[in-house]
Amino acid sequence: MTHSIIDDISFDAGKWPLQADRPTIFFIHGSGNNRLFWKNQLEGLNDCANTIAVDLPGHGESPGTGMDSVDDYAQVVEKLIESLQAPMPIPCGLSLGGAVALQLLLDGEGQYHAGILINTGSRLRVMPQIFDMIKADYQAYAESSPQMAASPKTDRNLLQGYIEESKKCLPEVVYKDFAACNTFDVMGRLQEISETVLILSAEDDLLTPPKYAQFLHQGIPNSRIVSISQAGHLSPIERPNDVNRTIREFLGRLA
Repeated sequence: MTHSIIDDISFDAGKWPLQADRPTIFFIHGSGNNRLFWKNQLEGLNDCANTIAVDLPGHGESPGTGMDSVDDYAQVVEKLIESLQAPMPIPCGLSLGGAVALQLLLDGEGQYHAGILINTGSRLRVMPQIFDMIKADYQAYAESSPQMAASPKTDRNLLQGYIEESKKCLPEVVYKDFAACNTFDVMGRLQEISETVLILSAEDDLLTPPKYAQFLHQGIPNSRIVSISQAGHLSPIERPNDVNRTIREFLGRLA
């Protein structure tokens, strides 16, 4: 695994340099987290794709104070993709990261090889209590958030790394992340996406319930939908083998 920073954007690559004959998956994390969320995917899929996990501005090792607009985050990721001249780029995101991936697909006008949307939606309204909790005691929020985000069937030991990384993010950055989610709405534009898109939902996801994925599937003309069982909002950590197998099969179909 290789770590680099280009144009103030920190990222990990499963292998370096990028191989020209393979698609390049850009993994984009959710609110308040960072590139390490995707460790299982970065390592588990690097034999069939170039894998890159991005730190959005203000997260992980990327400087900045975060952004309160999905469109602004998408422009940053687009710039990195262009700087790397990544072959056959595939934006892949979860939650906020999924919104960023959606925005890239909508604005890219067919320039991407495909797209992968995980536990996300075309509109992401945020419960007011989340903003209140971040303001009142962010560390307590970060500690307790997996109780709502993960499936009750998930071994809590799998989530400890996620919790510790979330605690490192500044509360004001996380607040902006959720503000970006709260104003995101592309429900009326899904039919504009021309790329083939894999949509992953999780049967125990309470934050972006499976109906969000169904709406995406109904709206995106060339899409495939798969549900990950016994998993919640954090399915790439909770059920990494199932998520990786589904993405691998999707890449095989593209080939």
